Amino acid sequence: MRAFTYERANSVEQAAAAMATPGAKIVAGGTNLLDLMKLQVETPARLIDINRLGLDKIDDMADGGLRIGATVRNSDLAADERVRRQYGVLSRALLAGASAQLRNKATTSGNLLQRTRCSYFYDVTKPCNKRSPGSGCSALAGANRMLAILGASSQCIATHPSDMAVAMRALDARVETINAGGAIRSIPIAEFHRLPGATPNVETTLKSDELITAVMLPPPPPGVQIYRKVRDRASYAFALVSVAAVVDAANGRIRSARLAFGGLAPKPWRVVRAEETLLGAPANASSVGAAADAVLDGAQGHGGNDFKIPLARRTLHAVLAAATQA
Repeated sequence: MRAFTYERANSVEQAAAAMATPGAKIVAGGTNLLDLMKLQVETPARLIDINRLGLDKIDDMADGGLRIGATVRNSDLAADERVRRQYGVLSRALLAGASAQLRNKATTSGNLLQRTRCSYFYDVTKPCNKRSPGSGCSALAGANRMLAILGASSQCIATHPSDMAVAMRALDARVETINAGGAIRSIPIAEFHRLPGATPNVETTLKSDELITAVMLPPPPPGVQIYRKVRDRASYAFALVSVAAVVDAANGRIRSARLAFGGLAPKPWRVVRAEETLLGAPANASSVGAAADAVLDGAQGHGGNDFKIPLARRTLHAVLAAATQA
C-alpha cells in the first residue's frame, strides 16, 4: 500500500474544498475504496474523513418525503421504520446487497459512488479505459458475463453494481451536494450517473469540489413495491438482472408503473416509454413483451452476457405478475 495522509474534515465546505486538491479522496465507510487501495486501483495521496459531520440522520421533509444523510449506514437505512413502511423497494434493495457486515459500514453516498466490479477494472495488469483512459477495454472480447448490454460503448461495457441506486431511480430520488463555497445543488438521480461514451473514467456529474450531503426521496408513490434480484447465489453476489418496481394496479390492470433495472447498464436503467406501454393493460405476455421491447431497445450482448436479454424479459414478467396479483 502506498503512503497517504489522513485527516478529519471539520465542515462540509472544508471537505468539498479538499476534494478539489489532486490525489484527495473522501472516506466514510470505506468498504469499496479501501479494497481498491489495496489493489492499487485507487492510489489517493490524501484521505478526508467525513464521519463526524453530522450527515448520518434520516429526516422527514415537509412534503412527506425523506432526507437521507450521506453517511447513513445501509443497514440503518434498510431498518428505518419509515423506509420499511413507505419505501419497501429501497429497504429490500439494500438488504439484497453485500453482507450484513458490509451494510453496517457502507454509506448512502458511498453506495452511489461505488466503482464497477468488472474484473478487468480490478486487475491492474489488464487494459481498462475506466481505470486508465486510452488503454483499451479487455472485457469486450474477454470475460463479460456480468457486464452491460445497454448504455455501453466501444470504450467500456462495465455495469454499475449498486442495488440501492436502482431502487432510488424507481423512486425518483434527488442527490443533494454542496461545494467549497457553500452552494447547494440538487441533482435528479436520473442525471447523476453518466454513461461511458468516450470517457468511461468520468462516472458521475459531480464537480471536483462537490460533496454529497444527502439523498432526498419524494413522497412515497402509490402501488406495490417490489425488488427482484437475479444472481448466481442467494447472498453476497452482484445482480445479473435486477428490477425495482412500483406498480399501481386494480382489477388486474396497471394504472401506473415505475421500472428501474440493475445489472444491465453502467447506471440504473429506466425507460419511461416502457412504463407508458403498460398503462391500462393487464400484465399479460403481450403488454409485458411490449414493455420489455422498449427497455431492451438497442441491447447488445458480447458473447458471455447474451443470456441477459431473455433473462431481463423473464424477470420483468415475474415482477409484473407479482405486482398485479398482490
